[in-house]
Amino acid sequence: MNILDKIVIDKRKEVDLRKSLIPIQQLEASILFERETISLAQKLKTSPSGIIAEHKRRSPSKSVINQSLNVQDVAKGYEGAGVCGMSVLTDSKYFGGSLDDLILARASSKLPLLRKEFIIDEYQIIEAKAYGADVILLIAAILTRGEIKKFSEVAKSLNLDVLLEVHNEEELNKSIMPSLDMLGVNNRNLKTFEVSLETSKMLSEKIPNDFVKVSESGISSVEAIKELQPYGYKGFLIGENFMKTDNPGQSATDFIKALKS
Repeated sequence: MNILDKIVIDKRKEVDLRKSLIPIQQLEASILFERETISLAQKLKTSPSGIIAEHKRRSPSKSVINQSLNVQDVAKGYEGAGVCGMSVLTDSKYFGGSLDDLILARASSKLPLLRKEFIIDEYQIIEAKAYGADVILLIAAILTRGEIKKFSEVAKSLNLDVLLEVHNEEELNKSIMPSLDMLGVNNRNLKTFEVSLETSKMLSEKIPNDFVKVSESGISSVEAIKELQPYGYKGFLIGENFMKTDNPGQSATDFIKALKS
């Protein structure tokens, strides 16, 4: 059993518990449920940097990355740096995040926010909207084609952008459908945790141009972005690289400056 299988088993229990505590009607009554969302896909199309900066305390592959920063400072720092969007991890058991992080990031910035989560139930999509997200992540490795279709259509009905993540050609082939906005290629092999930008390069030509292409994982240098841009990538998800420093906002500022030079 790989880490993803373990996460999904735990996630099903967690979602069942949340559903029993907070009914959908209560989520839909939330003040943020009515806010107008910001499209990350549209922003990426015109952005010179395409950086989606992540708030991430820890991960299964790296254990602790940074436990000491508060999410408001990180969000403000990222916004000041001129990133295109912010990804907020809301999984607590494996990544040390929470929905409170999402709501605090929303209160502290006007960036498009991605709820980075293992979505296995449409309840979580309604939750994402209620807590101030603009974008949801769907992971092809843990969903059937039917689920991808159902969840992405629910998201679109709530005016949320959909970023679908794939790791290989097989996942890509089962996932392509009009209800997605962005296709993300995760360069990390989930079985070995090894990272290779070749995954993004290899899959780039197989992604139709109707979708905004996003490269995820292992992007720690300006060179990596410059290497991937000719392959049509418009978005670059960067987490650990900024979060492992004392001031992620400053790191992102320096990174974007270097990218523009």
